[in-house]
Amino acid sequence: MFSGYCADDKWKKTQKSSFRKPVLSPPLFPGVWVFNNGRLFGSQTDPRLLVGFASSDSFRDGIPVHTTCSADIDEKEIRMEKPEELVVALAHAKADAILEKMAKNGMMQEIADSQETTLLITADQVVVHDGVIREKPTTPEEARKFIQGYSQSHAATIGSVLVTDVKNGSRRGGWDKSEVYFHKIPDEVIDSLIEEGNVFYVAGGLLVEHPLTSPLVESIVGTMDSVMGLPKALTEKLIKDSLQES
Repeated sequence: MFSGYCADDKWKKTQKSSFRKPVLSPPLFPGVWVFNNGRLFGSQTDPRLLVGFASSDSFRDGIPVHTTCSADIDEKEIRMEKPEELVVALAHAKADAILEKMAKNGMMQEIADSQETTLLITADQVVVHDGVIREKPTTPEEARKFIQGYSQSHAATIGSVLVTDVKNGSRRGGWDKSEVYFHKIPDEVIDSLIEEGNVFYVAGGLLVEHPLTSPLVESIVGTMDSVMGLPKALTEKLIKDSLQES
């Protein structure tokens, strides 16, 4: 069994990994994080995985983590000209915020005393459309404008992943890019997406896995897991590298 930590008002421990799947989508990491005799990636001890995603980020679910918690940062305060630099900076800011919470709650000492490796995974994603960085839409009008634009030209997703070894402070990170091409998205589909509300919780209001939009995807250059916010190959590599170093 695993134990996990969340930087909340109280220490929270979970005894089992949870696999939560996005709507009509397979887990993001099928066959990657495989548990062999209770070991992850063949490591000698099971690392504790703390994932710093907001609870609303359901499109990133499907990974076998111990605990998820939100960094609760104001992402608008962090600005960069290049989308690659922005998502990397946001992933670091989320890690900093969560580690600060853990320190205030006295959780760092137990981790320091533990023989297990504790890895904090933070990530961020933006959508780039016609050269403009798009984050989460804040109004129905903005969401409509975003989604309508995807019928006219492709959207690029830029996503970062940062893996922090909580005990020794080392960090490994990177970013990944994919492109999505849509057929024309009907107005009634856009109306339904806005009324449902999930578009307000994802970068660019881009939902490729939604049952209303998935049939309208013409092609993807890259991988579905990257488009959905957590690139599988990159995350796997960063975790493996961190485990080898720890």
